[in-house]
Amino acid sequence: MTDSLIAIVPAAGVGQRAARAGESGPPKQYRLIAGQPMLRHAVQALLADARIAQVRVAVSAEDSWAAEALAGLPRTVCRPCGGPTRAETVAAALADSGVAGDDWVLVHDAARPGLPAQALARLIDTCLSDAVGGLLALPVADTVKSQRRFDSGALGGQSTVNASSRPTGGSNASGVDSTPAEPRVRATLDRDGLWLAQTPQMFRAGLLHAALASAQSAGVIVTDEASAIEAAGHAPLLVPGSLRNFKVTWPDDFELMGKWL
Repeated sequence: MTDSLIAIVPAAGVGQRAARAGESGPPKQYRLIAGQPMLRHAVQALLADARIAQVRVAVSAEDSWAAEALAGLPRTVCRPCGGPTRAETVAAALADSGVAGDDWVLVHDAARPGLPAQALARLIDTCLSDAVGGLLALPVADTVKSQRRFDSGALGGQSTVNASSRPTGGSNASGVDSTPAEPRVRATLDRDGLWLAQTPQMFRAGLLHAALASAQSAGVIVTDEASAIEAAGHAPLLVPGSLRNFKVTWPDDFELMGKWL
């Protein structure tokens, strides 16, 4: 087994949730935070650990911003192999990299530019001696609520609602209000044992590639690399991450991350 490490940054998406209404411009990974594209900050965070031999950024074939955003960074390669989903982009980047199956791969979000060097080192130190690998994550601190979902056949207080619905008025033939209401709580969940997944997520290249392929063939929805590993029957390590390593998702997140950086 080898301890060779590379990092993959999937950056083929556009980040629609990060744009305000009517806003236009480049994909969110290229928006400036503290004077630099967010993607550049994310790559630099990975380069802070000398054990990572190379950072491979996977972008779409139509990308016209990456070369400028990453100009001059050492140990960094940009490849136009991005796919329509995160899982497909990571799988394509793995195949494109030519890494051996026993090599370690860290996959990191382009939208997590605040990754502290200490958290990255903690992940690598913990995973190198493990058979599976793991991910940075934080225990859930807030009370967690699940939401009712709208059911057109439900009546009155038994109705379930959808987070995206908004009241507009109106009723059905029976006189019962059938308009989706504002989101309402279905239940309070036990947060004991719940963690918020972060990145990087670190696994052997061969294991990850096989898990992604298996998930795709089985129709399993993969939201991160760990979920593919889990679907393959493995239990990734949970390594304490950092509040600073939050994912820039909403418009206000850019200002908040700018204060960290």
